[in-house]
Amino acid sequence: NTVLKNTFLDLGFQPPSNSYRSTNDLKSPEVHFPLKLFVCHKCWLVQTEDYLSSDQFFTEDYAYFSSVSSSWLEHAKDYSEMIIENLELNSKSFVVEIAANDGYLLRNFVSAGIPCLGIEPTTSTAKEAEKLGIPVIQEFFGKSFAEEQFSTKKVDLIIGNNVYAHVPDIYDFSLGLKAALKPEGIITLEFPHLLKLINDTQFDTVYHEHFSYLSLKSVCGIFKKAGLKVWNVEELNTHGGSLRIYGCLEGSERTVSPTVAKILKQEFEMGLTNIEIYNNFQTIQCQKKDNLLNM
Repeated sequence: NTVLKNTFLDLGFQPPSNSYRSTNDLKSPEVHFPLKLFVCHKCWLVQTEDYLSSDQFFTEDYAYFSSVSSSWLEHAKDYSEMIIENLELNSKSFVVEIAANDGYLLRNFVSAGIPCLGIEPTTSTAKEAEKLGIPVIQEFFGKSFAEEQFSTKKVDLIIGNNVYAHVPDIYDFSLGLKAALKPEGIITLEFPHLLKLINDTQFDTVYHEHFSYLSLKSVCGIFKKAGLKVWNVEELNTHGGSLRIYGCLEGSERTVSPTVAKILKQEFEMGLTNIEIYNNFQTIQCQKKDNLLNM
């Protein structure tokens, strides 16, 4: 319940990124909303000043289809093969992907004969996933949904690629992960790394759909509060530099990898728990913008 006072970045007024306009739309004004980020000086979560709810972004005619990117399809295929082998998933396992989009990833589990389920609120992408033989529930994921949907059948593997940053109530979402998971089940989440955003001045990756901008430090804190723990992490090149975290229930006996401490130390040394680095980002971003305009 901390009041957010520290501005991290103010990009003025912008239209929602994926709300593409039709010919008829061009006859009317385009609606712009403030795009402003704050940082919490207690948990170090960077977050937007919210003006729109998630159901206003993720509508039935949502325009972003993951499968249009061949490199992303390859990334999803490599992940699927790796995780199936490492967790020894088979026809008795149960895999759930949150924000399954058009089936870009779960198609690999269908091909391997592993039972799976996609959670995807947008009708446009869910229909494409269903064409691939993937069962889909068109809902937003959260605690209440998970408690009802997975009350009797828990999940071996929960996947969330580039969804954790897109949810307005990240704690409720995390409680949903806990409610759906088997006692020794695994969660993998991928999200852009705040460290890369700051180091490379990636202000172009900021948009309204991203409610949160995540460090490993902030995610570990959210997980702990929700009764989960991060036991491993990998650095990825996707989306300007991302993390893939591996989570489990807090009481799990899984050993925490040294990589977790390594990246937490990296974040600390780069100043991600020092308010000054956040206070200075606006100035650096403006310099980048001015240099581009001058060029």
